This record gives sequence, C-alpha cells and structure tokens, in this order.
Amino acid sequence: MKSIYVLAPFVVMLSIVCQGQTAPTSVLVPEPALSLPEDPAAAPLSVDEAVTEALQANLEVRAAVRRLSLAQLKTATARSLDDPMLMVRDWDTPLRKPWDLNQAQAMFMLQQSFQSKQKRDLRASLAGDDAEVAASDLESLRQEVAVQVRKACADLMRNADEMNLHDRQTSVLKEAVASTLAEYTTGKVPQAEVLRAQMALTRMNEHLIELEEERDNARAQLNALRGRSPDEAVEITGSYAIHAALPPIEKLERMAIENRPELAALRKQITKSRDQGQLTRLAMKPDFTVGLGYMLMPTGSAFRNAYMAELTMNLPWLNRERHEGEARQADAATDVSQAELEARSSIVFLEIREAQISVLAAQKRVKLYRDTLLPQAEATFKASAAAYANNRGEFTNLIDSQNLLLDIQAAYYKASAASDAGIAELERAIGEALPVAPSTERTSK
Repeated sequence: MKSIYVLAPFVVMLSIVCQGQTAPTSVLVPEPALSLPEDPAAAPLSVDEAVTEALQANLEVRAAVRRLSLAQLKTATARSLDDPMLMVRDWDTPLRKPWDLNQAQAMFMLQQSFQSKQKRDLRASLAGDDAEVAASDLESLRQEVAVQVRKACADLMRNADEMNLHDRQTSVLKEAVASTLAEYTTGKVPQAEVLRAQMALTRMNEHLIELEEERDNARAQLNALRGRSPDEAVEITGSYAIHAALPPIEKLERMAIENRPELAALRKQITKSRDQGQLTRLAMKPDFTVGLGYMLMPTGSAFRNAYMAELTMNLPWLNRERHEGEARQADAATDVSQAELEARSSIVFLEIREAQISVLAAQKRVKLYRDTLLPQAEATFKASAAAYANNRGEFTNLIDSQNLLLDIQAAYYKASAASDAGIAELERAIGEALPVAPSTERTSK
C-alpha cells in the first residue's frame, strides 16, 4: 500500500509547499483518476446466506449427496437371497426319434440357495458401513465448501474496505490536482509538480485495476462454490466476526476426535474391515441349495407323474487355505485402516495447531492496529500536518506519517480478514463451530 499512495500527501500539500515560482509556457494536464465503479447489479449477500446457498447448490456437494443415496439404497438389498433358479430338463429321448417326446422324460425343477442369517446380517452391516462412510465424506465436503465460501467472503469484505479507502484517497487527490492547477496558473507551482500529480493519479488507477482483479477473482470463486455463473456480481454485507477466546489445544483436539468427519470415516472403515473379516470366516460354514421338481415319465410307465426333491451344499473345508488367506487379508486391511486413522489424526492435530497459531496472531494484530497503531498513526499525521502548515515541520515527515497511516489501515483490513479466514480453517480442523459474537461495526463502512 505504501508504494501506491506514496505521492498522495505530496500532492495534497503542493499548494502549501510551492511559493514564488514562475509559470512555464505549457503543461500536461493530468488525467483524472478512476473512481470507484458503482455496481447496482451486485446482489447483497451475508456470509451465512452464502454458506447456506453453497451447501445446497454446490455441484460437488450434490454429487456427494447422490453417492450417499446410492450407498443407502444398497443396504436395502444386502440381506436378499440369490435369485431362484428354474430348470427344464429333457432326457431319454430316442436318437432315432428325437421328435417323439412321449418316449422321453421331462423334468421341471425350481431351486433356491440359502445362506445363514448371520452371513446376510453381516452383508447388511457392511452395506451400512459403506453408507456411513459416504455420509462422513459428504459432511467433510460440506465443511470444506463452507470454509472456502467464508474465506472468499472475507476476501470480498477486505477488498471492499480497500476500495473504499482507495475511493476516499482518490477524492482527496482530485481536490489536490485542482488546487495544483490553480497554483500553476499563478506561477507558484512548477511543471514538475503537476507531472508528479499526474503520476500519483496514474498509480491510483493502477491500484484500482489490481483491486478490481482481486474482487473479480474472489467473486468467481464464490459463485463457483454457490453453483452460479462465475461472472455474477455479488456484494458481501455484514462485518468481521469477533470470536470468544479460543479453547485450549487439548480441548480442540478432543473436539476434532469427536466431530471431524474424516476421522469418523476412518473409524467406520476399521469397523467395516472387521465385519469383512468376520464374514470371511463365516465362509467356512456351508451354504445350502434346495430344489423341488416335477417329472413327466414316458408313455407306458406305471407312474407318468412324479416329483423330485434335491438338497446340495458346498464344502468349504476342502478349500480351507483359500478362506484362511482371505481372513488374513481382512485382518491386514483392518491394520491398514488403523494405521491410516493414526496418521490422519496426527495431521488433524497439526492442522489445529497451525490454525490456532494463525488465528491468535491475526487477533493480536487486529487488536494492535485497532487499539494502538491506528490512533497513534492518526494523531501523528494530524500533528505533522499542523506542524508543516505552521512552518514548524519537514515535508518529508508529513509524507511519512501519511504513508504510515495508509499502511496501517490496509494492514488492519487484512488482519481482520485473516482472522475470519483462520477461524474458518480452525473450525474445519475440529469439525465444529466456535462461539461467535457479531461485530457491531464494519471496519470501513
């Protein structure tokens, strides 16, 4: 910010500084600085409204909702038996008279395979585990989308504050340019001072372009998260949030263990692996197939109508090596899931600590800027301006004090936005919202 506004106070004080100069024969008239563009099409939107809309309309969230619905539908059929089988068999048909079915035997049989209730219950449990993992994935995605929305909103609020600061400074520069031109016409200001004013306005135009680029990028990201067109105009209303004191790190870690969706999904994955191992061991119990058939005997038989009953079973004991190998694989999968849970927990605890450090630092900066540096910088600038107006101070002191004030104002906005973004990251890390007390005033509104 210092490099952008460095010439602003210089131009403001030109009419005070320059006296007794002779007017040159020509001068370049400076172009007016770009003013803050009004955007009446921008839809006002609060942070909570943006989050709510994104959670409903975000395309990735919608896809995750459909994946959850699919997983839940699979639980309804997990206990189902295999399809029944119908068999039609013709035998003892003479080769010399293949068309003479009266000399053949015809059989019609209906078969059904049965698995134990314990196996079917475990299959349903596995399907339920998959549904719970999908639900945890959905919640994790929702939290990630909410964090990204809140960070985009914080960027837009900070950008709006910096644009307002730019707009106020531009108004001051325009008044200064008019005063400089008036002084130039009387020969009190040399052409070099007018050229410096022109350069100051050009730098203001450059800075406005940078601010507009930041705003458009933040809008595009926010609109994409809300499932809207990237070029839709939107304006964030409200204020930066004031949060209560952060809980100690131990409590934050406990909250993460209880609420973080990724950890819940890994715990459910461990349960699923154990259920899979139990189901694999139940494969050593045989399954049965029951068949009941009707037989039509050849013409001339003593009994032309007969029936047949059939019972078959598999023999898993004869393939013990395969089933024991599958059981060991299921146990290994459980160990893998347990190791992934421990590794992910360590990463989550690191995320919590990093977010905590970021939030505490941002809150300290906000307090320092608001309570100490801003009042001091404003008082310093007023004192420098008064001293120079009465020929008791150096002009370089006035420039330095004005630049310092602008720097601190911009840093205050950035620290406020960083505090909001850090809280969003911390809440994402613990999987739960922290207490918030809304601010009663906007930083620059």
